[in-house]
Amino acid sequence: MSTVQPNILAANLSTTPFPDVDNVSHCPDTISWDIFYSSLHIYIFILSTLGILLNIFVLLVFCLHKKPCTVAEIYLSNLAAADLILVSCLPFWAVNIYNNFEWPFGTFLCKIVNLGIKMNAYCSIYFLVLVSIDRYLALVHAMSHGRMRRPKYAKIGCLLVWLFGLVLGSPVLIFRKVQYIVDYDVTACINDYPFINFSLFYDVMLTIFSFLIPISIIAYCTLKIIQALKNKSMDRFHTERTEKKATTLIMAVLGAFLICWVPFHLICILDVLCRAKVILDCFTNNAVEFCNQIFSYLAFFNSVLNPVLYVLVGKNFRKKMWEVFHQWAITRPVTSDSTRSHLSSTLKTTV
Repeated sequence: MSTVQPNILAANLSTTPFPDVDNVSHCPDTISWDIFYSSLHIYIFILSTLGILLNIFVLLVFCLHKKPCTVAEIYLSNLAAADLILVSCLPFWAVNIYNNFEWPFGTFLCKIVNLGIKMNAYCSIYFLVLVSIDRYLALVHAMSHGRMRRPKYAKIGCLLVWLFGLVLGSPVLIFRKVQYIVDYDVTACINDYPFINFSLFYDVMLTIFSFLIPISIIAYCTLKIIQALKNKSMDRFHTERTEKKATTLIMAVLGAFLICWVPFHLICILDVLCRAKVILDCFTNNAVEFCNQIFSYLAFFNSVLNPVLYVLVGKNFRKKMWEVFHQWAITRPVTSDSTRSHLSSTLKTTV
């Protein structure tokens, strides 16, 4: 049986090259996919395990700390939640790849797992948009727009991002299905769009709303933030120095996101052009198809990298982390002493 190629985060989130799927290539396959997929499931399992543990750890630090989260921390905790959803969905795809793309989990999980993967891509970049806007307001317009930086508004913004991600990912719930592919003798989880023009239109809209618009906002805010950080007069104020510490972590997270995700989004644009027959060169088509796979799994790595950056770069996060550990260390002996005291009094009463 031929090896079926997965395109988990490509423009239409389908497995390729199925003959009844919209992104069938007109070029002969010149890539040896067997070598690529032979160990891919191991990489995904390792990625998932690390990502689940690290992102749960980040969320616990934010949730268990006695002080409420700042606006920036609300955004970063939601980003960690989005990363946790992604890495929790990836083991299903690892099993799928190991089974030569025979999907064993049924139609419901076929839809939900792919929706979780999709929503991570959309929500993550918009959480970073919110973070960038927050840093922009904190450093560039601290006096005039300070009232906008309130936890209540941050929570509303996060809720809107989750709803927006659900709307963008809703076609997955409609068109994803488990279908038997005769040519490959496999029952696969694929996208079954009604016609190719819908697929291309949907992918163009996703490119605009999930990449071009948010990346433009992030780029503008980042440039203004860099200009503000170069202003030496800000060092006189303790508040601005505190904002700078938070900004250092956010800039690191933003940089990691761009390194991991921008290649994927750029290759998706080329993939749309290939499927629209704008690019007809077979070498380019095959190169785009291969790079799509590589950059998809590079993008997944961002969900593991973010928690590491919180610890390595985020001074405020490390401070919160040690305070949570200290709080837990104090609470545990007190609880043990209370339990022993209660047990002793019970025994005396019994005697």
